[in-house]
Parts: sequence; structure tokens; C-alpha cells
Amino acid sequence: MSKELLRHGDTTINMYIDPGAETKEAYEISKKSRMLARTMVGNANDEDRVRQRCSVAVGDFGMADLMRFCNDPVPAALTALCRGAPIITDIRMVQVGIQKKGHTSDVICALDSGAEIAQERGITRSSAGFIALEEKLAGSIVVIGNAPSALLSLCKMINEGICPAVIIGAPVGFVNAAESKELLRTTGVPSISTEGTRGGTPVAVAAMNECITIFIEGKKR
Repeated sequence: MSKELLRHGDTTINMYIDPGAETKEAYEISKKSRMLARTMVGNANDEDRVRQRCSVAVGDFGMADLMRFCNDPVPAALTALCRGAPIITDIRMVQVGIQKKGHTSDVICALDSGAEIAQERGITRSSAGFIALEEKLAGSIVVIGNAPSALLSLCKMINEGICPAVIIGAPVGFVNAAESKELLRTTGVPSISTEGTRGGTPVAVAAMNECITIFIEGKKR
């Protein structure tokens, strides 16, 4: 298959890259997992690639059916990465998991900001962190994999005029997780989210890292 005939999101097994796989064994495991995911999920476009990676991350191809994409989030993420927009996460596990190679975006954790706001208002540290980072949010990439409270606070800030470039919202749990993601999908901001209570750090990180991988591939073409 010629490069000219490939859509942007299409890859063949010979073209496969994984910037996070630093050894031959790690790469082969990643490659075999992705080959299976292509068969089970499909490989028609960039959104399918995100579905593939998130399914592999949780070991369940059922995750692909729970992924929701609003307002062309993958192109929005690629554009933001191209200009080095900051990536802002809700917790450190998400921050640590995001691929640092192949882009110039700083990866910031909201927990490193807003301690005083959390105490004064009696809100979660992650929510307070996003409030404290208000000036950085415009045009940023936001990745939330744990805290529904942070996503609810972010949606409120969007309604007040703050506009991130793209939001990956996959908080997990039985309290406000489903509701926060439903609210996210009404904001008009490009977003990748999950339906219902499922999600978590592995899903959020996988979605972000696949966008970074697609970005790296684009630079090589």
C-alpha cells in the first residue's frame, strides 16, 4: 500500500511505532497487541486508533464501544501539540504515564497548584488545582483520568469562558463520573470521553499517548 493511499489514521503492521517501547521485547508485545486490536476494533481512522489503544490499556475490547469523540478531538490535539500547548492532568499517575518524547508540551499536574484554594473552599485538591491554573487552561490539552470533581469544575470554567483546545475526560467511579462526562460532551469543546462509570488513568493516558504517537508519525511523513 503506497503512502499516498493511506489515510492519516491508517497504519500497516510494518509502519507501526510505539515511542514508549524502549526495548525489542516491549516493542514486540506492543506490536502484537495492536495487531489484535486492529482486527477487533477496526482501523479506519484516528479515532479507531484511540479506541484500539484504550482497549489494550484495560485488556478489554468492550472499552472501544464506550469511547465518545466530540467535535474532532484528535485533530484538535494534534494542532495543540504542534504549537507546544501545555498538557494539564488531574493526578500525578496521569502525568507520569504521558509520553514525554516527540513533542515540546510541558506536562503539568493540577495537584501541584491550588492547595490554599482547596483549604479555603473545602473542595478537592484536583478541582482547586484547575482553578489555580486558570490562566494556563486556554488552548491547553487537559487529561483527566481520575477525578470527576475536577472535570465538573472544568466544565463550569468553560461555561464562564475558559476554552481548552481539547479535553480527554475519563474519570472513573460511581460518584459523578458518568455525570461529569455527560456534561463535558455538552460543552462544545473537542473531547474524548467514556460513557458511564468506566474509565480511569489507563484510558486517559492511552488516549493521550495515541494522539502523541499520531503526532510523531505526522512529523516523519
